Amino acid sequence: MKKKKMRKEMKPKRAADAKRGFILFLTAGITLIILGGTKRAQAQDTLLDPVTVTSSVIEKRSSETGRNITIISGAAIAQLPVHSVDELLKYIPGVEAQMRGPQGAQTDISIRGGTFQQVLVILDGLRLNDPNTGHFTGYIPISPAEIDRIEVLKGASSAVYGSDAVGGVINIITKAFNKNKQARQKQAAAMVSAGEYGLLNASAGGFYQNEKINVGAGFLTNNASGVQQRGIRGYFHNTAASAGLMVKFNPYWNLALRTAYDNRDFSAQNFYTTYASDTASETIRSWWNQARLQYQKGTTQVSIDAGYKSMEDRYAFNPSSIANNNRSHLLQAQAVLQQQFSEQTSLVAGFNFQNRDIRSNDRGNHDLNTMAPFVSVIQKFGPHFMINPSLRMEVYGTLPAEWVPQLTASYKTGNIQLRASGGKTIRNADFTELYNNYNKATVKSGSVGNPDLAAEQSWTYEAGLDWFCRSNLKLSTGFFQRFHSQLIDWVNTPYADMPRKDNLVAGSNYALAKNVAEVTTTGWETDAAYTQHFNSRQSVMLNGGFIWLYSKSSEPNPSFYILSHARFLANASVTYRQGPVSLGLTGIYKTRNPQTAPGINAVITKDYFLLNGKLSYGFLKNKLGIFVQVDNIFDRQYSDLLGAPMPGRWVQGGLSCNLF
Repeated sequence: MKKKKMRKEMKPKRAADAKRGFILFLTAGITLIILGGTKRAQAQDTLLDPVTVTSSVIEKRSSETGRNITIISGAAIAQLPVHSVDELLKYIPGVEAQMRGPQGAQTDISIRGGTFQQVLVILDGLRLNDPNTGHFTGYIPISPAEIDRIEVLKGASSAVYGSDAVGGVINIITKAFNKNKQARQKQAAAMVSAGEYGLLNASAGGFYQNEKINVGAGFLTNNASGVQQRGIRGYFHNTAASAGLMVKFNPYWNLALRTAYDNRDFSAQNFYTTYASDTASETIRSWWNQARLQYQKGTTQVSIDAGYKSMEDRYAFNPSSIANNNRSHLLQAQAVLQQQFSEQTSLVAGFNFQNRDIRSNDRGNHDLNTMAPFVSVIQKFGPHFMINPSLRMEVYGTLPAEWVPQLTASYKTGNIQLRASGGKTIRNADFTELYNNYNKATVKSGSVGNPDLAAEQSWTYEAGLDWFCRSNLKLSTGFFQRFHSQLIDWVNTPYADMPRKDNLVAGSNYALAKNVAEVTTTGWETDAAYTQHFNSRQSVMLNGGFIWLYSKSSEPNPSFYILSHARFLANASVTYRQGPVSLGLTGIYKTRNPQTAPGINAVITKDYFLLNGKLSYGFLKNKLGIFVQVDNIFDRQYSDLLGAPMPGRWVQGGLSCNLF
């Protein structure tokens, strides 16, 4: 019945309904702002222009970075109708989270038209991207209760962060690792909810801080039997638990430690193919351990970080197939020196080492090392003008060294910041692209890896403007272009032309990974952030924006992933609080290339609008609360991936408590 409804909604009326829905969402947000009056906020510039470390590792105001950075506080996450960190990303302006399944099943992340492999996720300064495949980038092993803030840096960032930082960087900073928190505080909260399709979710977390320690821990679990799909139900059982500790030995030295466990068991039907025989299931387990030793005295800071990630992936195409079992590991170490020579000049220099390996019955057993020194200088000229040149040299395996330069500049006067940036980015191939199907006895068809792949390269240029209006409104707009070469794509190749034939079948055709495509992406983005605390009982916060993108490929028939991004994307989140009542809304409207797969009766519609809402009421000075949440309020039938439909309207409710 749902597939029939999906086909009906492809009529022209559907596009008009979607646009009317998005207008309604914007109207609701503006109305919430007006409800509060027009009193000027006090000390709210720190909310719209907070200290950030993402652009160059050196702490400074976001208005002094010369980059477009969106910052979401951890406190805002609990008030929004989202179930996981990757789901939250879907509603951050300029971020396109292409969800394959609900509530943390799997999400491909795109920023500024990059592919799902061209966004880098960082947790407390260390990279999380898995060496097996970029499809796992959304598996972020941290509970929302532990998050202090999420910083999204849009645009080229490889000169500082290395491979994958093409479209942008998502930097998650936890409470335990935030050394700048000085005041004594304690927090403890929990939530449980239930709803349709066997939904049962729960979360809990706490944080304590004094002059000597920061300690935090959190837990999140999302479970449902799921809605009926073409072959099986779209079930999921996703759980994350994490804990962090910082010990402050004295004013100069501190040691921070973290451990996290993440387990996801979900239906993966048509996540990777459009075959009718695909009724896949997938289980992914990962451990993350991290340590940081830091010294700071005067204008000198030295940090030594080490991290180890272990991920086990079991994928079964259908019940009768032999499952792919992949175990990947990422060991990394990083040393960073920050030195401020004067109020005008600062330096960041460091060295990053990574060891990546995989043990797989499909891809085989492989190891790769990456080494990269980098340096970045921030030079101010007077009170208004700043330039930030950066340079990185990255050596990946046996490939030639890649030199990655970047230059950022900004001019800030009054409430206006003018910014510009240009630089090179790279993305090295993952183990799937290098060795897919290498270890099977016989491969009759499908995708085959290529160990001779070179790194993808691009040059990006951007210019923009930020306007800090009064103390509670920030508007940002900018234009950018990215010229991409050696883009890796899967190319239809006959057996005779395959470079390796060990386990292939004569006369068959395969999809071989090659450096073939050149893609030029042009875009224009505009973001808005508004925050207003009218009094102790009434506040409103809004983050929203849109991005227009146009990409052109050198390939006559490029693969889905190369041009999978939305052509137009508008997304926003709004929270409004009036005494014990809190209302959170998230919305998204996108247009993209339509697709069909008649064999599995699947479609990707030209556009869709999605609206979610959460209404809460607090008791006992908001220490106890009840809430009702509705995902997909207008019951839109939609999907971000061909053959992987997302649920329609989903109603749930629950209880929450805040002990401190």
